[in-house]
Amino acid sequence: MNILLNPTYFANILHWCALVKSNQVSFEVCDSYQKQTYRNRTHIYSANGTLALSIPVVYSQNNRQMYRDIEIYNNDKWQNVHWKSLISAYGASPFFEFYKDDLAPLFHTKQKFLMDFNFKCFETLLHCLDIEIDYLKTTSFEREITQNKDMRDCTNVRKEKQYNFVNYTQVFEKKHGFISNLSILDLLFNEGPNTVMYLNNQSIS
Repeated sequence: MNILLNPTYFANILHWCALVKSNQVSFEVCDSYQKQTYRNRTHIYSANGTLALSIPVVYSQNNRQMYRDIEIYNNDKWQNVHWKSLISAYGASPFFEFYKDDLAPLFHTKQKFLMDFNFKCFETLLHCLDIEIDYLKTTSFEREITQNKDMRDCTNVRKEKQYNFVNYTQVFEKKHGFISNLSILDLLFNEGPNTVMYLNNQSIS
């Protein structure tokens, strides 16, 4: 399977299932930026249920902007908020301590461009998962795709489909039940070295 995806902020389990199952991965880097997408948002499992973590960006609706040109608005100190949220949500999870030193630098060093930061997150996760995924970047935008499975719509929060993946133990499951298809961080912190096996065992057809 050859897939085409958008680089997103700590992509969800659906994205990572596709990533580990694919023969070839291409990332769309030539599209325009759209609001209300996973380009700058991820969902984690907090004590109160699903929590959206959003990266503030410098964006004007008056001018069509390329995704690769979108800058992060760092005056909000969002990194501190996101890191504290992860500690609060996953501090008691089995593998947070194991991976925190790899992930912490992402939240303590300012980044200028959103897309560049998302690729840094992706590369960090490859290291955490101890896997290699070779990928390509698009050189032009094509609306209709024939050679790859087009998964760019999965980036749109409003068009997201419901995927009922196999349950795994979550920190606050006794309070709110199992929540499917969260950020890959939820799976990583709870399943650790079993994460890749879990992803390979899921159906996304």
